[in-house]
Amino acid sequence: MNKDIDTVISTRVRFARNLKDYPFTSRLDPTSCKEIIEKTEGVLKGFEKIDFTDMDPVTATSYAERHVVSSEFSNSKLPRALLEKGDTRVMVCEEDHIRLQVIKQGFVLDEAYAEACSTDDKLLSELRIAYDEHLGFLTHCPTNLGNGMRASVMMFLPGLAMTGELKAIISQLPKLGLTIRGMYGEGSRSGGFIYQISNAESLGSSEENILCKLKDTVTQIIIRERLARDRIKSSGETAYDPLSRAYGILKYAYSVTSEEFIDLYARVRLGVYLGIIEGVSYEALDELFCSVMPCTLSMGEQLSPAERDIKRAQIIKTVLG
Repeated sequence: MNKDIDTVISTRVRFARNLKDYPFTSRLDPTSCKEIIEKTEGVLKGFEKIDFTDMDPVTATSYAERHVVSSEFSNSKLPRALLEKGDTRVMVCEEDHIRLQVIKQGFVLDEAYAEACSTDDKLLSELRIAYDEHLGFLTHCPTNLGNGMRASVMMFLPGLAMTGELKAIISQLPKLGLTIRGMYGEGSRSGGFIYQISNAESLGSSEENILCKLKDTVTQIIIRERLARDRIKSSGETAYDPLSRAYGILKYAYSVTSEEFIDLYARVRLGVYLGIIEGVSYEALDELFCSVMPCTLSMGEQLSPAERDIKRAQIIKTVLG
């Protein structure tokens, strides 16, 4: 089993980079976008290129639903491309010219960081990257100035949320230079008890210090989350019933909306940890989560909301056996 996957769904390390001889993406013209794409592609040989320039909105949004790209990138009207190789993906012409990110399952900050640095070193050695000796890497958003790194951990925290302890933790995170968001980043809601914890700024801190602080904080949250789950488990059958019911609905429902699925997914995932639900892995549940989102379901088809909900239920049944 992936490390701490019961509480940490995934780990991401991202670098924001901009080419020295071009304005930020918000002021780029289509010709300049294509030049940046060509230059980045030329450095990252062996990466598969996915052109988003003329991609239909449903397919583009599907990539965002699966956390492969940001929603801003999927909705942009500028020429843009995704370069990917394994767990490493590079969005070209997002908010910054280059958004390099590595996303891995479980709590593996060091591994994700090492992989991101390997690709970043290639970019830094072969491209003219915008850098200032006082401000560090120049980025579109001021919060990314400095080393330009955003390290984040996607956490599943039903225990702390259900026991009411999460509010106190959220209030303490800014004091540590950390921030908490919903599952799709800034401005998104925290459905399914899923929260994204990351460094708030990158100016004035080394990459190592950011990683150390995030790692220590997440480790403490994992401990507290498991203690909260133990308290839920000790409450007995009153806690078990909603979790078993959620599993039954997912296995046998004829139609399931995306909002309903997110709630049921969270209850089943907690039920797996508590030992109430057997034969279902965290990995299967998390893969299912991404595969039944609205646009991902609709790729290649024109489905009404009702048809989409029926298709979602059919896929869930197949996965859960």
